[in-house]
Amino acid sequence: MTPEKIKKLLAEGEGLTVEFKECVNELSNSVFETVCSFSNRYGGHMILGVDDNGVIIGVNPKAIKDIKRNFINMLSNPQKISPPLLLELEEVDFGGQTVLYVYVPISSQVELCSNKIYDRSGDADIDITRSTNLAADLYGRKSSAYTEREIFPFVTENELRFDLVERAQKMALGENRDHPWKGMSSMELMKSAGLYDEDWRTGKKGFNLACILLFGKDDVIRSCAPGFETDALVRRENIDRYDDRLIVGTNLIEAYDMLTEFIAKHTLDRFFLVDNQRVSVRSWIARELVSNILAHREYSKGFPAKIIIESDRIYTENWNRSNRHGRIDPNDFTPEPKNPIIAQFFVNIGRADKLGSGVRNLYKYTKIYSGGEPELIEGDVFKAIVPLIGIGAIGFTGDINEIEVAESLPDSNATKLPDNEMLPDKATKTLPDNEMLQNKATELLPNTVVGILTPTEIKFLNSLMTFFSIEEWITNTEAREASGKSESSVKRYMRNLINKGALESRGKTKNRQYRLILNGD
Repeated sequence: MTPEKIKKLLAEGEGLTVEFKECVNELSNSVFETVCSFSNRYGGHMILGVDDNGVIIGVNPKAIKDIKRNFINMLSNPQKISPPLLLELEEVDFGGQTVLYVYVPISSQVELCSNKIYDRSGDADIDITRSTNLAADLYGRKSSAYTEREIFPFVTENELRFDLVERAQKMALGENRDHPWKGMSSMELMKSAGLYDEDWRTGKKGFNLACILLFGKDDVIRSCAPGFETDALVRRENIDRYDDRLIVGTNLIEAYDMLTEFIAKHTLDRFFLVDNQRVSVRSWIARELVSNILAHREYSKGFPAKIIIESDRIYTENWNRSNRHGRIDPNDFTPEPKNPIIAQFFVNIGRADKLGSGVRNLYKYTKIYSGGEPELIEGDVFKAIVPLIGIGAIGFTGDINEIEVAESLPDSNATKLPDNEMLPDKATKTLPDNEMLQNKATELLPNTVVGILTPTEIKFLNSLMTFFSIEEWITNTEAREASGKSESSVKRYMRNLINKGALESRGKTKNRQYRLILNGD
């Protein structure tokens, strides 16, 4: 949010989708009532540090840290806001005065504040808890607008995979060890996440479509959402049909894994320093594309989503419930969740960021990866196009693990990255004996070792060469990032390769590192 956009909101004044709060030193209860009413109506913009007349009075700089922390904590507390929301206050400077801004998106569920239902009318937050008709209208409006909220009363716990619920809980705690899901049972977690729903018009209770898509067994998903399918294709040589294909019709959690691995298999990886952290830019692009195609598509239509990898671009399309048409401008758009329950769940488990950040991330990381810009086009069919030109994978065919590692690192003529996103100095490091990066692991290991390795172990070692070209010692985490394998698989490979003399290790289990044993060591 920019000062110019804040000024436009101030000029408009308070109304159905704009609210000002003073909150100079602390949050008021009315802040959460407004969050609730915005969520239940059309969404809206809230600015703290502004009086009712739109005059900026500023937030006390010493109180900003506590206000932002308390805002997040209260929205994560189901006793205050239910279902919990993941929103953050953003600081905006006005010549020495600071205001705090947040955009509250519309929710597909009825939000409660302190067990009360608030709706927005004009510039007021109205408590409609005791009004049976108004509350029923609100529930009806929500259930008819969002497919993910459709209740399937005959789906029982027997049709769900609770191993995935446990996995999701661990993922959320991995993102935040004090996550509200900590200590919850599987049913408590699903109710907290809005996956067990109630329709006040009909009295139906049960698991909704969002729950079935996330945790349902495959046959249940096919029955409840017949059109749910994602078709991933590679078209580089055989452009009339495909070079490789993957059809995914399983739950969203495992579908995410399968689709990101497919993109990883057929595109080159690159590692850059971003905020002084070495990251795989390709992984971030895949993350945004896949999370978008799974979390923000319209599931009521029998239109299979597609991910198509071509020589110069990645192209995705999915059916969409659009409120606008045309190309999205990352500097001037209002994020609107298509499936807020699923999108919120992805944020909780670390597979998406807060609403609206995905568009900005895609622009940022595509610029780093290829020097180009993505195209995001709204319509009945949502389309995303990410170029692979520049330092991207032009003309690459086949499995990424069969490609020379030199092609996966930018050369000295690569586009300069902005500010702190420079390439690591070690990216041009050569291997011992003047062996350059194109050498595969089999050309560097002792011949006696190569002879006893299995083809899958050699393939696994080759996938690690990008990291080994930058650092002599790598970690389990880096091995997982480079290979795309699970934690248990990486540990098994590492153990076998150590036993066969291809790797050596140092350090204790938690911080263990590994080095390639080179011919002549």
